[in-house]
Amino acid sequence: MIELLKAKNPEIEFCDVREAEFSKYGRVIENLDLGEIQKAGEKIPYPQEGTTYLPSVEEFETLAIAKTIQNEFFGTLPTQVGYCFGYSNFMNATEWHFSNEINIALTDQILFLATLSDLENGKIPSSKFKAFYFPRGTVIEVYSTTLHFCPCQVSDAGFGCVVALPKGTNIPLEVEVEDPVLFRRNKWILAHEENRALIEKGVVSGITGTNYQIKY
Repeated sequence: MIELLKAKNPEIEFCDVREAEFSKYGRVIENLDLGEIQKAGEKIPYPQEGTTYLPSVEEFETLAIAKTIQNEFFGTLPTQVGYCFGYSNFMNATEWHFSNEINIALTDQILFLATLSDLENGKIPSSKFKAFYFPRGTVIEVYSTTLHFCPCQVSDAGFGCVVALPKGTNIPLEVEVEDPVLFRRNKWILAHEENRALIEKGVVSGITGTNYQIKY
């Protein structure tokens, strides 16, 4: 798959999350039993178009793996296990949290990643991002210093990614804040300058250059 993606997207630098290059952005987690959560994810209907993000999915959070994630990766802090799924093949935006994030790939997918240190005066060129192939059945921990966003699909079937974060992340702000980039609780986000849909929702424009599209 990754060789096919490289051939069809020569302008994009591709790596695999299982390669050493990923260590700058996160780490692969081994030996988690994904059987139950994969079955639970398969029962959730996809949107007709676009993407859906559910910060908390009860069907995931009642599974044994949710307690393992809470205890082993969030130090027993209250944790939400949600789901990002649907259809997308553009970079579109980037976000970060002041906490690590656990992702489980329920399908093959691509993540565009960069680091907070790549930001300069609230801007970042798209050329700073690398595209990482994130294959089905893989679990990763994405560091809090990593810029990331909604995965990109690598087939017409779309993508599905389990997202575990500290409880309350990605829900609407309850207080007014001065930081215009803080868009949701524990969610800082910058839109690509061409993404009018996000900008019209109040997301600050911050990614310049090509809004990369994954061709498959």
